[in-house]
Amino acid sequence: MTDLTVDLVDLLIFNATIIDGTGQPRFNGAVAIRADKIVGVFDGHLQEDACALEAQMSCASIVFDAKGKVLSPGFIDAHTHDDRLLLSDPQMMPKLSQGITTVIAGNCGISLAPMPKAFKTDVTPPLNLLDESGEWFRFKDFASYLQALKDHPSAINCALLVGHTTLRVAAMEDLNREANEAEISAMRELVREALKAGAIGVSTGLYYEPAKAASTQEVVEICRPLREFQGVYCTHMRDEADGLLASLDESFLVGREVDAPVIISHLKVVGVKNYGQSSRALAHIQAHQDRQEICFDCYPYPASSTILSFDRAVTASRVIVTWSKAMPEMAGKDLSHIAQKLELSEEEAIKKLDPAGAIYFRMDESDVQTILSHPQVMIGSDGLPHDEFPHPRLWGSFTKVLGHYSRTLGLFPLESAIRKMTSTTAKNFRLTGRGEIRVGCYADLTLFDPEEVNAVSSYEHPVAASRGILGVWVNGEMVYQDGRATGRLSGQVLCHQDGTTKSMGAL
Repeated sequence: MTDLTVDLVDLLIFNATIIDGTGQPRFNGAVAIRADKIVGVFDGHLQEDACALEAQMSCASIVFDAKGKVLSPGFIDAHTHDDRLLLSDPQMMPKLSQGITTVIAGNCGISLAPMPKAFKTDVTPPLNLLDESGEWFRFKDFASYLQALKDHPSAINCALLVGHTTLRVAAMEDLNREANEAEISAMRELVREALKAGAIGVSTGLYYEPAKAASTQEVVEICRPLREFQGVYCTHMRDEADGLLASLDESFLVGREVDAPVIISHLKVVGVKNYGQSSRALAHIQAHQDRQEICFDCYPYPASSTILSFDRAVTASRVIVTWSKAMPEMAGKDLSHIAQKLELSEEEAIKKLDPAGAIYFRMDESDVQTILSHPQVMIGSDGLPHDEFPHPRLWGSFTKVLGHYSRTLGLFPLESAIRKMTSTTAKNFRLTGRGEIRVGCYADLTLFDPEEVNAVSSYEHPVAASRGILGVWVNGEMVYQDGRATGRLSGQVLCHQDGTTKSMGAL
């Protein structure tokens, strides 16, 4: 299982229970690393590997005893809003503490770049989920944003999408209508520039007010460059409730028109009358997969989180305010309690709180489990790192899958859980050399205790490091150990080149 010609290595992790990310059974062994790559994988049950490992033990610069714990590929977060966090808090503790080594940012049509004009007033929601002040929307083109990430690396890798809503705000004065030909042309050129610079695809958030007026054809025309650069089309669909299937069809159509893989963001079923429809949605996706490339991610919670609005609140069984510019002291409180305290209706209270964010309980746990159990699902946190009182998924999504859903509930074996958050995601986003433990792959690795690993964050106490993550390596450097960041910033910007994804440092 290894290259037996390897003689000198920088790091040897031995005495590990290796789960390699492919879904294959675990085995006891070791991993050898030189610079940022895996150069040896040893199976302790194979005699020739055991002999080679013995030789390596004496010449490795660093020998790390995994003490029988699980060593897996570093987790890849398929859905994040970490665009600003990568620069403003490069230790990336919400992600490192879950074992995440790579994030996909720029989702839901919301990206930090390009923004060729300054905001005249408040930042347009939902872009304010990234930065309320507008200060961080300072990158006039995508290339300058990627260069900033290269010049100021974080502890983990990132791959970036360019957001359709950001493009609309940049190119249009009136967001309540479909873009005209000139505006579409301007946005298409911004997409081309972003993809040429290294963006891996385009995201849309047709669910949100600034993009609702966009027609399917507008999206198609803006996304035309995806074919040329072999990028992905990633979408927060127009409707996840009554119009779920129609929204899936619209997403599939865009993918076919621009010849791009379709990634359905945080697949879910919203609204009481739609509970139980997850199986139907999954069957609908599967029926179209013979004709085109389609995949989807999911977060392991029955509550969503985004900007506060009455339309969303009225369909939720519970609403928690996550931040409020007008009334910051209300962060973390239930909307019903706020309304009662203010002696207002909930609709009037929302007007007092806005602009604000919220957590909405609008899904059924059985649907969440059905989607999480699907063999093709990817795991994404969809956390909002700049909320005053964030959704617990920001700090706990991946470890909750490992602890609660895999170990406690037994929905799927640990090997399957890890595949959902490593090789499946790497394949769908074309992250070459990531997501597996094998010779030639980048040394992104996570060590954890399978009996202890779990989320600690909760709706009541959302900011809390996970339990059971023992070590994290990014590109061969140890960035997290025993509950603390090591201070190393070894993350790379992963950019598409010729249909594959390479680190920006290689450009």
